Amino acid sequence: MQTQVEELAENRVRLEVEVPSEDVRHAVDHAASDLAQSLRVPGFRKGKVPMPVLVARVGRDRIYAEAVESHIGGWFRNAAARTGIRPVAAPEYGYDVPTSSDEAFRFTATVAVQPNPELTDWTQLEVPAPDTEVPAELVDQALDEVRSTVAELVPVEGRGAREGDTLVLDVSSSAGETQRDYVVELGGGRLLPDLEDGLVGMAPGETKTIEFEAVDGERQTAEAELKELKERVLPPLDDDLARAASEFETLADLREDIEARLRAQLEEEADAEFRANVADALVEASQVEISPELVDARARALLAGLLQSLERRGVTIDTYLAVTQEAPEQLQERLRGEARRSIARELVLDAAADQLALEITDDDVEAVVREELDGSEDDPAETVDALKRSGRFEQLREDLRLRRALDRIAAEVTRISPELAHARDKLWTPEQEKTPRDTKLWTPGTKESE
Repeated sequence: MQTQVEELAENRVRLEVEVPSEDVRHAVDHAASDLAQSLRVPGFRKGKVPMPVLVARVGRDRIYAEAVESHIGGWFRNAAARTGIRPVAAPEYGYDVPTSSDEAFRFTATVAVQPNPELTDWTQLEVPAPDTEVPAELVDQALDEVRSTVAELVPVEGRGAREGDTLVLDVSSSAGETQRDYVVELGGGRLLPDLEDGLVGMAPGETKTIEFEAVDGERQTAEAELKELKERVLPPLDDDLARAASEFETLADLREDIEARLRAQLEEEADAEFRANVADALVEASQVEISPELVDARARALLAGLLQSLERRGVTIDTYLAVTQEAPEQLQERLRGEARRSIARELVLDAAADQLALEITDDDVEAVVREELDGSEDDPAETVDALKRSGRFEQLREDLRLRRALDRIAAEVTRISPELAHARDKLWTPEQEKTPRDTKLWTPGTKESE
């Protein structure tokens, strides 16, 4: 799809778009199929009306008009994504209805867009880089987790249940639900807090009625009978543990491996946090004014994504709000904050990519797709074709472009320690009168909400 952009006054642009003939034919076939489904023609089954008969009944102009009207929005979105513009309103289209599907279709779209920010010189920015030292207590905690995998569960005598114990219960709720021989680790988070609190101190053979608040906020009761109480007995930290729980022969080798894996994880998390700090620092130092319409549209998309995610997990929005203890208005404001933050980051990185003249080829995008599919059974060529048809290919191109812009900026800012950044934050400056930023971790391509 070929597109030319003409900049107009008052942050408006005019796109001149040329749609390939194969896309026009696809749109015409789709429109004809839809029209055939709605027509009743004697002698033909619904949806099986041949094209010549359909043309005779409704006219070629109507079929081609329907094809354009049903597909021009997608063509415009693909063109906008390819050219990097961010529409903030519905476009005004200009076109003549095509008379043939053997030729390219041309249309214009005039639309208001988000203006580009004026970037500061990012080489002058100082950005805190998180520490990646592995705390000894993290290694000790990981070793304790290794010990727990080979720990022995032994019956408890002479005391009540406490956090960390394994309980075998019969539980019946007032809602009519019953669980027999239910095994749970106290403090593991599998039970509601009120239930866990009620089980603390119980002894084997004891029965207790516990009042609790369900997820939906309703007060219920449960009758719990503790049948067995066991505790974990951890083995000593020695070479025998290393051989029993890992492929290593000595405890020293196991500890070294754990420390190396933790360091790699911390470095990955620290790099993600640093990149987020870099993007936020550039946003804060640059003049970024975001169109409210763009924020509203992104917030709606985030909400739609959240609702789809909840639906896939069988969770209602009311249950989600009850668990997160958010009012609907608070959820909307949080999503607007995420939308505003993500758009601001994208704007400065897009402007930086323009300044750096970064270009992402089809081969670059296809290489990313192949890397993502490595080890899967999906065919890379078919996946690339599907991405191009859906418009996701251009989104991947833009994500990769922003990521490379951030790579360049992150390499050119000055890294400072978190302690120095914290000390400077404590010094009052006029900029501190601004509203504090949310520093949620982010990189280009990251979903803002799940």
